[in-house]
Amino acid sequence: MQYQTKSIASRIEWCRQLSTEARTPLEREGWQAEEEGLRDALFNRDHTNQYQQSPLCVYGRYVLGLQDGEGLIRAAAMEQHFATPDGTHGTLAGAHEAR
Repeated sequence: MQYQTKSIASRIEWCRQLSTEARTPLEREGWQAEEEGLRDALFNRDHTNQYQQSPLCVYGRYVLGLQDGEGLIRAAAMEQHFATPDGTHGTLAGAHEAR
């Protein structure tokens, strides 16, 4: 699951960077909401109800971050589930090499 946390962490950093470059307060608020959604997914929290009174674009960005974060976590869990005992991942290329 180390990849999942690195992936979410890099996405959080990307949101922070774009937040500093935002041209409007609403755009900045959107990037911050997406960052919080990613963080909430990482810590298994859901603050959707707190964003429901926000402008629709901000609410949508929070939900986007939350859902993307949850998807990254599920993908990492599947990757870990299918990893071979030696830590490598089974691939079709590996199957062809075994022939």
